[in-house]
Amino acid sequence: MTNRPVKLEQSWLNEIGQEFDLPYMQALRQFLQQEKAKGKNIYPSGSDIFNALNSTPFDRVKLVILGQDPYHGPGQAHGLSFSVPRGIATPPSLQNIFKEQQRSLNLAIPSHGCLQSWADQGVLLLNATLTVERANAGSHQRKGWEQFTDAVVAALNAKRNNVVYLLWGAYAQKKGRVIDAARNLVLKSPHPSPLSAHRGFIGNDHFVVANNYLQEKGLSPINWALPE
Repeated sequence: MTNRPVKLEQSWLNEIGQEFDLPYMQALRQFLQQEKAKGKNIYPSGSDIFNALNSTPFDRVKLVILGQDPYHGPGQAHGLSFSVPRGIATPPSLQNIFKEQQRSLNLAIPSHGCLQSWADQGVLLLNATLTVERANAGSHQRKGWEQFTDAVVAALNAKRNNVVYLLWGAYAQKKGRVIDAARNLVLKSPHPSPLSAHRGFIGNDHFVVANNYLQEKGLSPINWALPE
């Protein structure tokens, strides 16, 4: 990561590029370099760290799903919250997301967990922390990523209207406090984790309500069905 990332999509660079010149991001870059120099495995790969932003340009964001950390198992993280590449087993939280879609939209459970097609349609799949050490959940929290992703959310809130925010769990809901619910749709429920999904995630109808809102605003709905 340089002071200005080489491969950050231009519309995002225009909105938040200045963050890369701030001391906290320079300190974060040094931290990541030091961790790699120690031989630690950091996920996702460097080219995927900003995958969420690169996949969903600023002016095309229709819906935001806030996650917390990248997955910390080999091959799982590819820069999109809740998503895993094809060929990787679907994690439990994502399984519950698919169960709610099956219940509310009558969609078949997908054979894979790659959510790239959502990102391509305007779903910003943003984790609060964009890197993690292998097998060490939360290891890169409070190193600066949260401030960066707060800037992402703040930029959207400042300049974009009629965006749907899906805030699942207390962490996402805290991060989403800055969102103006008068100009956007903010939907909250428990997290899809197996620990909490039965407390109100399953049955929240967020995918249905989100698409209804987008259509009411003259925007095309999200096709939640994943390509096989």
